[in-house]
Amino acid sequence: MMQMPPKFSKRQLLLSIGKTAGAATMYQAMTALGFAAESDYKGSPQLTGAPKGTRVLVLGGGLAGMTAAYELRKAGYAVRILEYNPRAGGRCWTIRGGDVYTELGGATQKCAFDPGLYINPGPWRIPYHHHAVLDYCKKFGVRLEPFIQVNYNALVHSTKAFGGKPQIYRHVQADFQGHTAELLGKAINAGALDEQFVPEDREKLLDALTRWGGLTKDRTYGPSLQSSLFRGFEVAPGGGLMPAQKFSTPMDYKELIASGLWKRISAGQDIEFQSSIFQPAGGMDMISKAFEREVKTLIRYNTKIVKIHQDDKKVRVTFKNSDGTGQEQTETADWCVCTIPLSILSQIPLTVGPAMHAAINAVPYGSSVKIGLQFKRRFWEQDEQIYGGISYTDTPIQRIAYPNSDYGKPGKGVLLGAYLWEGVNAYEFTAMSPAQRIRKAVEYGNLLHEQYAREFDNGVAVAWHRVPWVNGCYGHWTDPMREKHYNNLCQIDNRIVLAGEHASFIPAWMEGAVLSALDATERLHQTIVATAKTA
Repeated sequence: MMQMPPKFSKRQLLLSIGKTAGAATMYQAMTALGFAAESDYKGSPQLTGAPKGTRVLVLGGGLAGMTAAYELRKAGYAVRILEYNPRAGGRCWTIRGGDVYTELGGATQKCAFDPGLYINPGPWRIPYHHHAVLDYCKKFGVRLEPFIQVNYNALVHSTKAFGGKPQIYRHVQADFQGHTAELLGKAINAGALDEQFVPEDREKLLDALTRWGGLTKDRTYGPSLQSSLFRGFEVAPGGGLMPAQKFSTPMDYKELIASGLWKRISAGQDIEFQSSIFQPAGGMDMISKAFEREVKTLIRYNTKIVKIHQDDKKVRVTFKNSDGTGQEQTETADWCVCTIPLSILSQIPLTVGPAMHAAINAVPYGSSVKIGLQFKRRFWEQDEQIYGGISYTDTPIQRIAYPNSDYGKPGKGVLLGAYLWEGVNAYEFTAMSPAQRIRKAVEYGNLLHEQYAREFDNGVAVAWHRVPWVNGCYGHWTDPMREKHYNNLCQIDNRIVLAGEHASFIPAWMEGAVLSALDATERLHQTIVATAKTA
C-alpha cells in the first residue's frame, strides 16, 4: 500500500519554504495564501457630511495622531491634540548635536555630534511599498534620498568562523552561490533530477547555474575570471604597466557553510528591504516636522494624560504638565482618537469596556537599542570603500549601518554603531548606563573595524524600554494574542477609538501607524455621521 505524504498546515508549509528558500520566497507564499500583502493604501479617505461643531480629541502627537488630526480637520471637525513631549513625532525622532535626552532612571545624555550629523533612534528607512508614508511625504514636500540596505562591500562577521576575521559581504554571497551552483550542477549531471526535467530543460538549468554561480565552462567554481567578476579580484585589472590582474580564491565551502554567515546575506531579499528604500534627507524627523507644520496650531505640548473618561455624550480627558508642574486640567470633546502606546495607556485610568481593557493590557512591547557613534573621520569610506549599507555580526551589537549621504565629505562622521533588536542582548544593553552601552558598542565594533577605538569621538545610546513616553519599541503581538484581542482593540468603544502601529498588521513601521490612523478615522467618521442622524 502506497504511503501518503504527511499533510502540511499552511503554517508548516510557510516555515518549510522559509527554511529552504529564504524569507523573500516565504513572503511571496504568504501573499499567495492570504497571510500578507503590500500596504493597502488607496489614498486619503474622503470624509463628507461631518456634523458642524463636532469636537474630536486626539491623544498623542506621533504620526498616527497627526494623521488622524490632519484628516479630521480637513473633514470639518474641531480637533485638539494632546502630546506628552515638547515636540511632535513620537518615535519618528532624530537626535542631533546639542539635543538633551533623559531616559527612565534619570540618566541624561547631551548629544555632541558635529553640525549636520544625526542618528535616528526609531524608524530609519522607508520601504518602497509603504505607499501611505511615501504619499504623505510627497504631499508635504519631504525630500527623500536612497537608503542603502545591501552593500556588497560591507562586512559579515562571526566570532566563531574564519578566526573571527570579518568577511566581505560579496565574498560570502558569491562563494555561497558558486559552490551551491557547482554541487547542484553535479547532481543534475548525475541524473538526480532526470524525473523533473527533460534533457532540453536540464541544459537550460545548467546554463542558468553557470551564470548564477560564476562557474567556468566546465562548470566548476574556483579562481577564475567568472568568479572574480562576482567576488572581486586579488589584483584588480589596471592600466598601462600596472600589475596584471590576478583572480581571487573562494572560501572553502565546508567552512563557509559551518560559519553560518550565509544567513546574513538573505536580509536584503526580504520584501521590506528590496530596493528602492528611502530615507528623508536630513533625518527621519523631517517627516514628523512636515506633519507638525500642518497641524501645529492644534497641538498642546508637554501634556501628560492622567485619566480618560467617557459617557454616552462626551469624552473627558484629565491631564497635567509633563514636568509635573501646575494643576490638573481637563479637556472635553464629543469623540476621541487615542494613539497612546499600549505600554503607557495600560497605566492610565480609562473608561472602556472589558474587551478593550483586556486587549490593552495583553500586548507587551518589544525591546530595541540603537547607538549612534561619531568618529573623527569617515574611515569606512576612506580606508574600506564602504559607502552606505549594513555590516552584520554575531556579537551583541548585531549590525553596524553606515550613513547613506554626504559620501566623501571631509571631517567627522556618524554611523549606527549598534542596532539590537529583541533577545537577551537587547535587554542586557537596556540595563546598562548609556556610557556603558557606548563603550560596549565601540569594543564590539572594533572586531569589524580595527580603526574603531582610535577614531571614536563620542556617542549617544537609546534603549527603548527606558524611553519615558513609550516604555518599549513596538507592540509585540503573537498569533494567539491577535486572534483573541486584535479586533477588540480596534473596535470603536462608545466614543473612543484606538490607533497606532500597535493597531495594525505592520507593527514597528510608520506605515502601520499611518494606515491604522486612516482606518480608525474613517470608521469614526462613519459612526459620528450615523449617530448624528439618529439623534
